[in-house]
Amino acid sequence: MKTTKPTILVVNDDGITAPGIKALIETMAEIGRVVVVAPDTPQSGMGHAITIGKPLRLDKVELYDGIEMYKCSGTPVDCVKLAVTKVFKGKKPDLCVSGINHGLNNAINVLYSGTMSAAVEGAIESIPSIGFSLDDYGWEADFSHCTKFIKQIALQVLQNGLQAGTLLNVNFPNTKDIKGVKICRQANAKWTEDFDERVDPYKRKYYWISGVLENNDMGEDTDIWALEHNYASIVPVQFDLTAHHAIPLLNSWDFSV
Repeated sequence: MKTTKPTILVVNDDGITAPGIKALIETMAEIGRVVVVAPDTPQSGMGHAITIGKPLRLDKVELYDGIEMYKCSGTPVDCVKLAVTKVFKGKKPDLCVSGINHGLNNAINVLYSGTMSAAVEGAIESIPSIGFSLDDYGWEADFSHCTKFIKQIALQVLQNGLQAGTLLNVNFPNTKDIKGVKICRQANAKWTEDFDERVDPYKRKYYWISGVLENNDMGEDTDIWALEHNYASIVPVQFDLTAHHAIPLLNSWDFSV
């Protein structure tokens, strides 16, 4: 029986000084040995980007007593890659957790999210991985009502493991009265964007993106439904983007030339 504490890699996309990662560090420290590798500046919306055109820097920092921490000049995915190769030197952690993100990563947001892409990279490295997000963008967000669920979800993953190629996307509603946890599918929703056109002092146009997430899915088994009804949503996701159901149709086409 394994008696040593698990080693837990903590990453995020909001930056190493974000309140969300502090809450996640404190929660994971109750379970095991925590190692943090996080961006030195906010990297929201970076998706699965990596840095290839400039050098990366990885510097050890001391922000919280007893916690091994590194700030990285790159993206959330860079953080995981550097953690595995340079910090852990190939000896992988028992768990990778990302977040707690300031803002939801439900529905289609999972594709844009730096938080979730860091967790995806952990899964690619065969590390059981979880992304955590809260429906509150504010820097003063209260994460206290999430932490008991986060701890339990992490313990369940450590105890039971995850299927190869999968990870968990966990989102919390912005309420102190979370009813419980729902296992969900990703809702069919998309962003309808608007670009606010402005002019800088040099008379050059620039744009601020904004938009509304439009839900086209009225199912009661989705992450959007769960969050709207004050449940935490857990969606198992995968990085294999193959549309397996489309292969038979494509095999029926005529590609002869």
